[in-house]
Amino acid sequence: MTGRDVIFEIRRIGMVAKATAVDVATGIEVSVTGPAGAAEFTLREAARRKLVKVLEKRAKGGTG
Repeated sequence: MTGRDVIFEIRRIGMVAKATAVDVATGIEVSVTGPAGAAEFTLREAARRKLVKVLEKRAKGGTG
């Protein structure tokens, strides 16, 4: 996923944090949740990994 622009958003709601990653080129958006006390890097990395999987699946013709 090198060279792709990705926008991240992290929202903490009570005991839960929701990290969202959006691929700028395609508009594909994914979200993950984790504990509110998790490090921002950890949440961003989890969202980034999920986005990579979805982009790869779609590139192969899937609908993930």
